[in-house]
Amino acid sequence: MTSVPVAYIIFNRPDLTQATFAALRTQQPAELFIIADGPRPGHPTDAVRCQETRAIVEHIDWPCRVHRNYSDSNLGCRKRVLSGLDWVFAEVDRAIILEDDCLPHPDFYTFCQTMLDRYENDERIWVASGSNFQNGKRRGDASYYFSRFNHCWGWATWRRAWQQNEPQMSFWPEWKQSEEWKAMWPHRRMRSYWEKIFDRMYRAEIDSWAYSWQASAWYHGGLTATPNVNLVSNIGFGPEATHTQVESPVSRLQVASLGPIVHPERVEVHKKADNFTYWFAFKGRRQGFKKQVIRSVTKLKRALMRMKHRIVGLSEMPFVNHSAST
Repeated sequence: MTSVPVAYIIFNRPDLTQATFAALRTQQPAELFIIADGPRPGHPTDAVRCQETRAIVEHIDWPCRVHRNYSDSNLGCRKRVLSGLDWVFAEVDRAIILEDDCLPHPDFYTFCQTMLDRYENDERIWVASGSNFQNGKRRGDASYYFSRFNHCWGWATWRRAWQQNEPQMSFWPEWKQSEEWKAMWPHRRMRSYWEKIFDRMYRAEIDSWAYSWQASAWYHGGLTATPNVNLVSNIGFGPEATHTQVESPVSRLQVASLGPIVHPERVEVHKKADNFTYWFAFKGRRQGFKKQVIRSVTKLKRALMRMKHRIVGLSEMPFVNHSAST
């Protein structure tokens, strides 16, 4: 049985909920908070699909304190998750958070509970994440390392961290101009990538809770304990998803056992791992690919131009008929 309270976020995908809730049932959490958004206007099948999804989580056949926060109307991804987690952390001081498309390895729960206990009073640590995007590369000799990225596909945190979340990102315009921000992301392309996203978040142009949560953690210096193996697979990529409609290198990643937990000697960001995450999982990978394509096309154009010049040069040479008699 998992003693840490679990917050489980659902919407309108009964097939995914069936799979991930079955996995959650094997852990038998002692306390369960279920957060559900309501049907969207203009989507005729939403009402039935939301009802079917909620029916699945009614089947709780283990000793459990169950709390439900269901919205009758559609709040949207940002408002529903923010209001739901505000509700959770008004009741408990720590929680594991899972969405309906996140399928964790059993070791995920042990890892989260261990991190929540060990770093309960360490203000430097904000999140324990189940995601590892290192493509099989281990970072250090411990079972986990510290990252700036607080991946939200299966994670855990404390009330003390969530209360410092600033969804409106009022700090952003000034912080964007600071030397602290520039020092955090000295690579211009990385910094530009996040600035474009955070600018749009500040203008309320993106329906996301996760970006402002990430920005708040960075602003306050919060780090994430990241396992050295992947503990959560996101099985929800596809046309019905809100933000993960296009397949990605990090979709449906295999999970593995973490084994006995060995702690790192120091709390410090593994910069090499974070750089790899940016290039592998975020837009940096696509930017790099785009740049390679541009370079290849440029080289091809230059080669064709050289070939054209040689052909033109040959055509302008005087013709000498060596077979003609003199």
